[in-house]
Amino acid sequence: MTEFRNPSGYSNGHTVDRQGRLVSCEHGARRVTRTEHDGTITVLAASFGGKRLNSPNDVVVRSDGSIFFTDPSYGIDGWYEGFAAEPELDGCYVFRVTPDGAISLLADDFDRPNGLALSLDERRLYVSDTGAPRHMRVLDVDSGASREFAKCTVGGFDGFRLDEAGRIWTSAGDGVHVYDPDGTRIGKVLVPEIVANVAWGWPKRNRLYICATTSLYAILLPVAGAKTM
Repeated sequence: MTEFRNPSGYSNGHTVDRQGRLVSCEHGARRVTRTEHDGTITVLAASFGGKRLNSPNDVVVRSDGSIFFTDPSYGIDGWYEGFAAEPELDGCYVFRVTPDGAISLLADDFDRPNGLALSLDERRLYVSDTGAPRHMRVLDVDSGASREFAKCTVGGFDGFRLDEAGRIWTSAGDGVHVYDPDGTRIGKVLVPEIVANVAWGWPKRNRLYICATTSLYAILLPVAGAKTM
């Protein structure tokens, strides 16, 4: 393991776009950035309607270059995940950034929108809410219409990823919970710490990396993660 960036700007969620560039949500600077191949940083989103974002939390990139990210207030609620500050926006939203750089509001009725991932056909966006509902919703990418997908039974859903069959592997209070595309929970990977996020890796994408409170875990599985590159 080697150090990639220090300081990291209290970066939280990351993803990699189709060109292999790292896209990051920075709690500290309250922005979404992209690390170019030469190491320079491009700011993709930092404000909406003339007001600073709260603290972008997680991000995903669609194959057409559109970027979706969540913007709860965790990074400005205190000094633990960023810098304490008063919010300028009047809520916590889910945003979309078009390939030409225009930012728009996709959903404004979440309490604390957090993790997110696209369905295999990229027509739907799954979003976890770590606020009062402690559930996951699925949104139509074009209209923004949504419905509840699943409720968390232990702790709350945070970051998550899909496998090649469209099943969702999501963080929870006792490990990783696995859901069929119809919202039925079909299993768990028990972890002795609260889990915050997961990611697929390994040559066959069948190793699940699990980011927990103080540790990084990994497990080899008989399924592979969804291919996004």
